[in-house]
Amino acid sequence: MKKRNTKAKSAILESLKKSKRALSHDVIREGLEEDVDRATIYRVLNRFCDDGITHRIVGDDGKQYFAVCVNCQGKNHRHNHFHFRCVRCGRVECLPHQVEVDLPDGYQMENFNGVVSGKCVDCS
Repeated sequence: MKKRNTKAKSAILESLKKSKRALSHDVIREGLEEDVDRATIYRVLNRFCDDGITHRIVGDDGKQYFAVCVNCQGKNHRHNHFHFRCVRCGRVECLPHQVEVDLPDGYQMENFNGVVSGKCVDCS
């Protein structure tokens, strides 16, 4: 199926690229100039994840957050790093170091989701 470049898709990607942190669906929707329905935003975000443009973070608060992948090259997409969620201001950000997981022989990791919560540098 051919992927179309819609105004909504471009606006969502621009929001994510401008942000220095991961954004929830609600924050993305509030930041859009045009009214875009929830289903469209989720569909676009899921497509971005499938295409390796963004990655999904499931926070300890149960919300999904999305961040633009940096330094990923297509199929070499890796996002096995921890994320930090500030319990005061709600900021969710990627922490810089890759996590090495020592799995038993025969196991293969496909996804990693690690969230540390506390107070960020601005809220401490």
